[in-house]
Amino acid sequence: MAAYPERVDLQVLDGGLATELEARGCDLSDGLWSARLLADAPGEIVAAHETFFRAGADLAITASYQASAEGFAARGIGRAEAERLLARSVELAREAADRAGGGRVAASVGPYGAVLADGSEYRGRYGLSIGELVEFHRRRIGTLAAAGPDLIALETVPDVDEAVAELEALDGIDVPAWLSYTVEGERTRAGQPLEEAFAVAAGDERVVAVGVNCCAPEDVPGAVGIAHAVTGKPVIAYPNSGHGWDAAARQWAGRATFSPDEVISWIEAGARLVGGCCRVRPAEIAEITRIVRDYRSSPDRGH
Repeated sequence: MAAYPERVDLQVLDGGLATELEARGCDLSDGLWSARLLADAPGEIVAAHETFFRAGADLAITASYQASAEGFAARGIGRAEAERLLARSVELAREAADRAGGGRVAASVGPYGAVLADGSEYRGRYGLSIGELVEFHRRRIGTLAAAGPDLIALETVPDVDEAVAELEALDGIDVPAWLSYTVEGERTRAGQPLEEAFAVAAGDERVVAVGVNCCAPEDVPGAVGIAHAVTGKPVIAYPNSGHGWDAAARQWAGRATFSPDEVISWIEAGARLVGGCCRVRPAEIAEITRIVRDYRSSPDRGH
């Protein structure tokens, strides 16, 4: 077995923040999703992050996935307040890390489709030019970076054009980033081969990890292998529970296929940062943490 990845480098991510907020009784039916709570119930966000940290997560992803000046404006919130709320997402995750005794924070930058709140992030190809996507992402990335996260999470990216735009929007940002696609099989949601998708980040030193998230768990090992082969970078994997999102009904459908036991196959395919996305709960993150710790300590693993 190949020496990659080194066991000491393995890190555990959190799970589905919105799922945990709903479990705590929060109403996320608004188009802003969990971002609405940045204004209405920030304490709930802190508590949800803290639950994942105490389950063993090394890193929390902020509640800014669906947050943007445009999205807030549609609900009567001006740009200055919208930017304050974006920054607040980083502050709340940092507060949770401090309460739990430590941890890192990744500022979530969701795709343009997330702001539309119609499931477009699982299709891509919004009819916008790369330049228009750059302008959409540039200011929100700058606002999040100024709030002091450890990383910028360019996540749930459905197509190569948006990835190119987000990387361009990183110009002038001094916070490292990861680039994570949502995929179906070995293609992006927009249908491009993953070799092409990951190649856009291969020579970009600002991108410290690449991978996949919010996809079916069974798609992870193949995608991880491609990501590592194409870029040579550390690979990140945090799929959803296996349910599919029904945008019309605004609910998850299907059945769960996520199993913490599958994490070993992700690691052995090349993943160094592992966790879960939508509908993955703290109990499952705790189990992933146990598996990762056992993997690190086992003398016959990783060699």
